[in-house]
Amino acid sequence: MDKAVILIIEDDPEIQELLSHSMSRENWKLVQVKTGEEGLKFLKSKKANCILLDIMLPGMDGLKVIKKIKEMDHCAGIPVIMTTAKGEDSDIITGLELGADDYVVKPYSPKVLIARVRAGLRRQEESPNVNVSVWQQGELKLDASRHVAFYGDQQLELFATEFALLKHFLSNPEIVFSRNQIIAAIRGPDYPVTDRSVDVQILGLRKKLGKAGDMIETIRGVGYRFRTEN
Repeated sequence: MDKAVILIIEDDPEIQELLSHSMSRENWKLVQVKTGEEGLKFLKSKKANCILLDIMLPGMDGLKVIKKIKEMDHCAGIPVIMTTAKGEDSDIITGLELGADDYVVKPYSPKVLIARVRAGLRRQEESPNVNVSVWQQGELKLDASRHVAFYGDQQLELFATEFALLKHFLSNPEIVFSRNQIIAAIRGPDYPVTDRSVDVQILGLRKKLGKAGDMIETIRGVGYRFRTEN
C-alpha cells in the first residue's frame, strides 16, 4: 500500500518541526508548505490523503484556502483538519461551515492530532468501498455511487461531511441517534469531537435541504432522527 500523503500548510517553522518529529513513526509521507498558495499549487498536480491547514497564514488565509480546496472536484473527499490559535466559537463554526472535517485549537497535543489524522484517513479508505446504492425519501434522493444528492430536480451542493450525514439519515429513517452514534457512523468510533460540532454540521445540512430540512428532527436530550413524512 502506498504511503498516505499528509499535506501540512503551516508557516510556523517550530510547529512544522514538531509535526515532522511527532509523525516520524507513522507510515506517512509529509509534505510541508508555508503558504496557502503553495498548498493549492501542490493539490493541482499532486495527491494528498489528508490536509492540516492553519488559518493565520501569510497572504491567503486558511479560510480562503479551504474554500478553494472544496471547489476542486478531485479534492472534495480529502479530510481537512484546521489547526489554529483562533478558538472562539465563531471561528470554529466558520471553519466547519466552509467544509473543514475537524478543528484543532493550538496549543494541541501531537498525539491527539495524529489520532484525528488516522480517523480521517480511515474514513477516506472506507468511502470508496461503499456498495453502489441509491436512497430516496420524498423529494430527497442520494446516489452514493455518483456522490450526488437532489431535492426534486435541484442538485444539492453539499460538503463531504454533510453528504455523509444525509446518507446516514436517508439510509436509517425514523431511527433516533445520539450525537456520538452519528459521529461514529460517519467518522468512525472514538473520534474526538464536541456535541457543538455535530449540531453545527446538522444545522448547515438543514439549511441546504431547504423545505426538507425539518425532516431532520431534534429529539431533545437524545439526538436526532430523520422523519419520513414532512
